[in-house]
Amino acid sequence: MVRVEANRREFLRWLATAGAGLAAAGIAPALFAQDAAAAGLAVVVVRGATLVDGTGGPDRPDSAVVLVGDRIAWTGPAGALPPLAGAQVVDGRGRYLIPGLWDMHTHGLDYEEIFPPLFLANGVTGIREMWGYAENRATRAKIARGELLGPRVVMGSSILDGPVSLLTPPVTKVATPAEGRAAVRAAADLGDDFVKVYFYLPAEVFVAIADECRALGLPFGGHWPYRVGQVDAARAGLRSFEHLFGLPIATSSRRDELLAVLAATPFDPAAPRDFFNLARELDRQATQAYDPATAAGHFAALARHGTWLSPTLAVNRVISSPAAAFAHDVRLKYVPQDLRDYWADRITLFAPTTPQQIAQQHAYFEALQRLVVAASEAGVGLIGGTDCENPYVYPGFSLHDELELLVQAGLSPRRALRMVTRDAAAYLGREATAGTVTPGKVADLVLLDANPVADIRAVRRVHTVVTAGRVLDRAALDGLLAGVEAAANRPPAAGNARSARLPVRGCC
Repeated sequence: MVRVEANRREFLRWLATAGAGLAAAGIAPALFAQDAAAAGLAVVVVRGATLVDGTGGPDRPDSAVVLVGDRIAWTGPAGALPPLAGAQVVDGRGRYLIPGLWDMHTHGLDYEEIFPPLFLANGVTGIREMWGYAENRATRAKIARGELLGPRVVMGSSILDGPVSLLTPPVTKVATPAEGRAAVRAAADLGDDFVKVYFYLPAEVFVAIADECRALGLPFGGHWPYRVGQVDAARAGLRSFEHLFGLPIATSSRRDELLAVLAATPFDPAAPRDFFNLARELDRQATQAYDPATAAGHFAALARHGTWLSPTLAVNRVISSPAAAFAHDVRLKYVPQDLRDYWADRITLFAPTTPQQIAQQHAYFEALQRLVVAASEAGVGLIGGTDCENPYVYPGFSLHDELELLVQAGLSPRRALRMVTRDAAAYLGREATAGTVTPGKVADLVLLDANPVADIRAVRRVHTVVTAGRVLDRAALDGLLAGVEAAANRPPAAGNARSARLPVRGCC
């Protein structure tokens, strides 16, 4: 029987590489738990839960999962696991254990007292932050150093857009191929995990960005760049299209006609939102001319080029609804007043007002939901995100909303869960270390009081969250929520409208 030296770093390295081979190697849990204790690593056992491990295999009632430090060390029947001396035991009887959730489109990480704890309190143990700037990079560093409790963070670059943009600083505006390449190199130098591109990039600048990303081995994704065809963008290496922008047009029998309208319309520096509003209206019209044959060809091209869709139904629902629809959400108590004020003002840019507009937007949102199901059935990769920090889209809570909307659209609960666990890890290139409850992978888990495969709303019934091996029981989670509520409602310091917080930047 193999023994591992009681050295913390070497032990964790061995555990990560040994992974699922532990049982095959004949290493008993009691033995490696003993070695882990000698190495100064905490051992946690989640015992008795039904394991929904995310691999696609059958659910396993009365299971046990052993965690050593920040890694999963062993999974198996609870009856096969003897008591482990010194281990912390989490009672999972009658409950359901799933992988930690990933929100794959977030903003606002630098609201340090608000966003990181809300993610964890709702079982979101990993996020993809879609707009990198100095303050949220600093927050990510605090989390990585253990100075701040928060989810794992995959950090995007500064948003790269053309010289005309909907966004204000810190957006990076690039007008030439040379400027685009320089912006990509800057992102690489800052240690960003991917490059985020935006709507109004000139075609030649987009091509240069794609080429520089390819040369540096840096993934890139983001919004549909209006001056580049979606299939051309996918062929160039764009990893994700966010929010389904442009997908209705690309799957419509009116595709060429509507694209010609956009191609003939300039970006107006004096009124940059006009083009966005036009494109969104043409998308809405396009849903009324959905063409299965056109859609099949488009979906096949996206799948062939490895481009994924990030539907963000949570934010799409909000901007398709009347402004007052979410104004009394009980979750607003977790949102600082300056952000509430920003939401109430910004929602008016999108919200339908007349009965006709409300009906049109409701039908449009339902059509977007149908597109998600069609894309899934066609084999296009899907990841689940929320676009939190946008009006009435909350860190953590809104990922539960997203899952419900995906199931409402027609995906199975298991398929929806896969989008925010195993598929999120696959998209990020982390399938070897995350996304499922498998030995050797990171110890990010959520214990639920009900079965999410039977009813996706069970994801709201969080009993315990394990983040990087750290156990947050219900009392600890309630403490996080209480702390967020107190911080959100704290009076601002004299002369400072946001106390120690940062200017609202908007999001996308």
